[in-house]
Amino acid sequence: MNIGCLHLKNNVFLAPMAGITDLPFRTVARSFGCGLAFTEMVSGSGLVRGMEKTFRYLAASPEDRPLGVQLFGCDPETLAVAARIAAERGADLLDVNMGCPVKKVAKTGSGASLMRDPERAAAILWAIRKASTLPLTVKIRAGWNARQVNAIEIGQIAQECGVDAVIIHPRTADQGFGGRSDWGLIATLKGRLRIPVVGSGDVRCPEDAARMFRETGCDGVMVGRGTLGNPWLIGNILSHLSGTGISVPSLAEREEIIRRHLMLAIDFYGEKVGTRDFRKHLLWYTKDLKGGAQFRQAAGCISDRDSAWKALQDYFRHIEEPSTAFSGPGVCGSSVEIEGDDSWGPT
Repeated sequence: MNIGCLHLKNNVFLAPMAGITDLPFRTVARSFGCGLAFTEMVSGSGLVRGMEKTFRYLAASPEDRPLGVQLFGCDPETLAVAARIAAERGADLLDVNMGCPVKKVAKTGSGASLMRDPERAAAILWAIRKASTLPLTVKIRAGWNARQVNAIEIGQIAQECGVDAVIIHPRTADQGFGGRSDWGLIATLKGRLRIPVVGSGDVRCPEDAARMFRETGCDGVMVGRGTLGNPWLIGNILSHLSGTGISVPSLAEREEIIRRHLMLAIDFYGEKVGTRDFRKHLLWYTKDLKGGAQFRQAAGCISDRDSAWKALQDYFRHIEEPSTAFSGPGVCGSSVEIEGDDSWGPT
């Protein structure tokens, strides 16, 4: 798949997720073959003001390619300057966030609020397009609410502004992540645009991805929350699409992935911050496995590398390998549980 001048090895992408898709998480996802990954959303004004914390979001590695940098903001000139900064810092692609429904973002006129202001949306896209020759995408929602579904209009504006692809999560902003996404809107948008359309929303297993391709005709599929604690979902989607089947990680493989992710987090953030931040990933990685409730309690006490190692060792030593009949995480039709502890997980 191509987006502008950027050639991608496949059309299964990792979505930008605030607080999740940092360099350690992306590095793990890359090992399962995703064709394109995105940073967490990056404040355009933060880049322009030279805020060190904002620049941290741009951190990448040679293995973390190609990388899309997702910018958010509401001022065209500021975002144009931010686009140039991101390009200078090594971005392979620029993306504009017009889909974040979180109040603290939307109330500033950024994110999904731009769906309510097509003129400003156009001004932003024109400004960024003039500022950089990098491939440019925009991630949108269905609209602001059920009475203001205007994804087709915004998609057409994006195309006219020289955007190279549109990514659509077909829920309205006021839906958040509730209800069901309207894949029919992906199909309609694909039928109206000449540029590639990437679908997102409710892709939780390999068959979901295959069905989205079949039902919508989209050019690519983006996965987000389905990868929390389940980065091998990406590899299984690619395997399923190629007809080679899927694989369920053994407990040993699962533990190895967790340990690698934890070490990447410690290397990136330092031991104290890295282990503390990683606790949410521990909960996701072990969701629905036997003894999850007990492990959740132990994970809350993790404060350094040694305590993390001990918690992992104690946990995996005392759970049994899933039977061959277990269909595993990310497999459609599976409850993804060994012993029914599904009272917690990603929000």
